[in-house]
Formats: sequence, structure tokens, C-alpha cells
Amino acid sequence: MSIVLGALVWWVEGWSGVQSPPRGALSTTTTSTTTPPPYVPPAIAPVVSPAESGEGLWVGQDTWSGSAPSIMTTSFRPDATEPSIVAYASWIRTSSTQIALYPGYEGPGTTTLDRGPEMVPVTARQTLLATFNSGFYEKDAAGGFYVNHTLYFPMVNGLATVVEYTNGSVDVVDWEGGPTPGSDVVMARQNLALLVDNHTATAVSTVPGDWGITLGRVPAVWRTGLGIDDRGNLIYVAAPTQTAASLAQILIKLGVARGMELDINPEWPIFVTYGGPGAAAPSLFVPNPNQIPNRFLYLSTKDFFAVFQRNSIVSSQPW
Repeated sequence: MSIVLGALVWWVEGWSGVQSPPRGALSTTTTSTTTPPPYVPPAIAPVVSPAESGEGLWVGQDTWSGSAPSIMTTSFRPDATEPSIVAYASWIRTSSTQIALYPGYEGPGTTTLDRGPEMVPVTARQTLLATFNSGFYEKDAAGGFYVNHTLYFPMVNGLATVVEYTNGSVDVVDWEGGPTPGSDVVMARQNLALLVDNHTATAVSTVPGDWGITLGRVPAVWRTGLGIDDRGNLIYVAAPTQTAASLAQILIKLGVARGMELDINPEWPIFVTYGGPGAAAPSLFVPNPNQIPNRFLYLSTKDFFAVFQRNSIVSSQPW
């Protein structure tokens, strides 16, 4: 009987995954904590079948930085009826980066205010991770432009705005803060209305005349956009043969909660990654024959964004 009872106890304990310590032994419990790996965006589900090798998979571009990738890129075909069209997307980890905005010598528009370096400052290039195009000229779409404690053009309520705060967070918002940014704002750049809001295309995204003058007046051209995901990370996208409405759908597929259109037409789309510190080995991620990899390492015509490694809480951008 004792043998049967002992076997029954072993079976219950074994089934439950619990083993009793030997009689007289001291039972101790050890608790271990595991730090979860840094978040990376999920792969983009294929739209065109069969998927091409690596399509929709995110690849880290700043592996030289010695930490979890802050810049990740992927490409995918967004339209099953047009499988030759490729969208190019870049994901930016905002918790480990600082986003900077630099005027060009002509854009965003005419001003008597100091335009700064009009390129990535030489002294800031050691931690440069990426650069990409901004929005329209002021004369083509009036909107606010604020950086380096300077209001170049007043902010306009109701316009889509990429904004960076002194605590380091970044957002894409429907601006309602009045003509002058508050003291907690480091950078703000407006361009038209929101294209995506709450993961949904806005009503105005389907109005062709609201999204810029296209080359040759054709509705579908190269377009670029910028959005924010639910975790507060930025997502940039560039794709040819896009209307504003189709660009909105690409942003939504990429997980954008709120998104805006940036520049359009073949000349302007550009996203550059760098192969090492000091702006080494610049590479065009968006394959645009109208652009060159070192475009923002000398004077730029239009304003642009730069992404740096963050070393501390953001209070001002490299200038």
C-alpha cells in the first residue's frame, strides 16, 4: 500500500511540474528577472504573392553604433495590381535618437533670420545616423517652421506637424498650439493637414487638389510621408506613383497612428543612412537618381531632417 501511495504522489507531483524536496532539506525559491529585448517593428505582411526575398523584413542600418538599431529599413510592394511599384520605409527609434531640422539656403522660404549651417554641422557628424527630406516650400504650402529657438514662420492651427519636445519625445500631431510654440518645444515643422489619424485615412486624403502641385499635373507621383506609431517611434516612407490617398494606405499598413505628407515629385525624395561614425559611407536607401548620398553634407537647397544618436535629454539640436 505504501508503494502505491508513493507512486501516486510522484505521479501527481510530476504531472504538476512540482518536485518535493527530500525530507529534512531546506526549500528555497530563487527569482530571476529577464530584461526583454529591445522592441523592433513587426515584418510587413506581403501584399504581392509570392513575396520577394527579404520583402517586408526590417534591417538595422546603424549596427556600428554599438546598441540596438535606431534606424531600420525595409521595402515592400504595396499594390497587388501594380507589382513593379516598391515602397521604401524607414523606422526610427525615438528613445535613442534626436531628430534635428535644418533650413536650406532657399527652403522653407524667404527669411532674414539666420539659416544656420544649411547642412549637417561638421561638429555633429560623429553621431549622425540618417538624413531625409522635409516638406514643401513655404510659398507652396504656408505652415509653421520652428527650430533653434527661432520661429521662421508662425505655426498654423489645424496643420499636420512633426514636433520634438525638450523631454526627448517626438510626435506627429494636428497642431492646436497657436502661432508660437511653447517653451517645451525644440522643433516643429508643418506641412498640409494630417493624412492619417487614429490609424485611419483622413477625409481630406481623397481630395486631389489638397496635396501639392505634381510634375506634369498627373495625380500619382513620387510622394514621401512621415508618421508616428503607437510606441512613439517615427516611420518615414517614400514610394513612386502614389496619390495622397494611396500614400495614406501605405502609412497605415506600416502601423502609423498619425501621419503627414512630406515632399513630393521625383526630385526630392531622399533617405540617407551612414555606415559609420563621422557620416562615413553615406548610402541612398531610397533609390532616387536625382539625389546623391552626401547631399546633406554640404549646403542644401531645401530644409531637411537629420537623426543623431541621443546622448542626453534633448534641450536643443546640434547647430
